[in-house]
Amino acid sequence: MNEFIENIRSGLFTAGELLEVLLNILSMIAIVFGIVLSAVRSNEERRLMPGPHPRHTIFRRNFGGWLVVALEFQLAADIIGTIISPSYEKLIILGAVAVIRTFLNYFLVKELNEQTEYLERRIEKEETTISKRQ
Repeated sequence: MNEFIENIRSGLFTAGELLEVLLNILSMIAIVFGIVLSAVRSNEERRLMPGPHPRHTIFRRNFGGWLVVALEFQLAADIIGTIISPSYEKLIILGAVAVIRTFLNYFLVKELNEQTEYLERRIEKEETTISKRQ
């Protein structure tokens, strides 16, 4: 019976390690895909919204969402890593990393919302200016 339980533990450990690696890979894919897609979309949006909008602001708004997704994948990978080989050191590190990533996510989402509102106000202002000219 002990051998059976050890085989299950070994299989779970292997599956956990694989899942941790896959989540980290997904995080990297989200970042790379996010960079490419954000650059393309930023250029398209810039062409559709001529004016004094900074290109990097549009890029950051588009890329920020991808970065939040990547951070979520990394946090999940850290949780899996701690589950498969728990230790006080790993738990402390996971706690610190979780707090840091939670703050990063919070402020990143807050900044994205502020940038979106800023761009929307600029667009409304430009549309008002254009309509007054006509």
